[in-house]
Amino acid sequence: MSNSIVTHNDLRGLVADFRTILTPANGSAGKNCILLYAYNGTGKTRLSMDFRQAGKKFDEAGNVTDRDTLYFNAFTEDLFSWDNDLENEAERVLLISKESQFVRGVQDQDMENKIRPLIHRYANFNFLINYEYKKKNANGEPEGQEYWVVNFIREEIIDGTPQNIEYIKVSRGEENIFIWCFFLAVAELAIDKQVEYQWVKYIYIDDPISSLDDNNTIAIASHLAQLLKKEGNTIKTIISSHHILFFNILCNDLRKLKHMQYFLHKKGDLGYTLRDTTDTPFFHHVATLSELKHAMNSERIKTHHFNTLRSILEKTSSFFGYNDFGKCIHGIDPDDKMLFERALNLLSHGKYLVYEPVDMVDDTKDLFKRIFIAFLDKYDFYLPDLLLEGAQNPPQS
Repeated sequence: MSNSIVTHNDLRGLVADFRTILTPANGSAGKNCILLYAYNGTGKTRLSMDFRQAGKKFDEAGNVTDRDTLYFNAFTEDLFSWDNDLENEAERVLLISKESQFVRGVQDQDMENKIRPLIHRYANFNFLINYEYKKKNANGEPEGQEYWVVNFIREEIIDGTPQNIEYIKVSRGEENIFIWCFFLAVAELAIDKQVEYQWVKYIYIDDPISSLDDNNTIAIASHLAQLLKKEGNTIKTIISSHHILFFNILCNDLRKLKHMQYFLHKKGDLGYTLRDTTDTPFFHHVATLSELKHAMNSERIKTHHFNTLRSILEKTSSFFGYNDFGKCIHGIDPDDKMLFERALNLLSHGKYLVYEPVDMVDDTKDLFKRIFIAFLDKYDFYLPDLLLEGAQNPPQS
């Protein structure tokens, strides 16, 4: 199947394909993992929810009687929300939606001690989970609905003495790390076949990287790979991402795991193409170049293609150790380099959105072509016909 392209009219066809790849109908073992690279706006989150929905069973009244997918995506993050205690400004806590199937089995699992060593890989705050929390009124008395909440704690030096400061508001990055570690602890319960999570046959993870620096991105990707390779793990996994560094690390660290690797492309209103890239390392870079080449050859060069070209030039200059992407612009005179930089300054502003493509004027198109052709001549990328005709969704930097 390597280097093959499959076309689907909608995401349901992709869901059926993925379930067949992981769990073939003929009873064979199937693959252990699918790694999916796709640009933002392609439909990765919707695909994860459709995959989850396909694993549900319902009774005649429409109630869910069984399910098979534990998932992490933007909806998982929405299970956690802040109560900033605006009235008293004393107890700022992170609320947990305890009715979700995702968290329903954790109360008796000593979650603090499962999450804490994961947190300490990435951050230096501490926390406590209260399963019987009630918001307080103006008089400081608990009342109303009961919540599960997270009380974040940080050690600070006050008058030369270390003290634990409770109910702190952690940064968005630290909050994301906590939620991710919470999910990892639940996933480990499922992998270890804890009775509360024996319903889990698949784990679907969509873009867990946000508000994180590269060091944490590398650590999270490597740790996730270790978890999936844990001895005795029988749960099938799908991981989708638009994050190049995160995706590359998983491809390398899971190389010995029985997995498939794909590039998902949205063809505007024409459906989706799924390209098998299992034997093609760093395919998304080649796909981006192929998309630019396709735009150039078809004379459909839009303003956002300039920004994409700049992204490629910057990545190439970083690879060679240059401090200026202009060092990777070849075959044109200095005046044209200045024109290119001016065009980038203009086209990088918000009025030229990637989802509202605007045609370039002829002079700018000509400049784009000359820079792009000279770049390909210099660096000699192999660009097969990777994307089907009619592709409309632009690559993003």
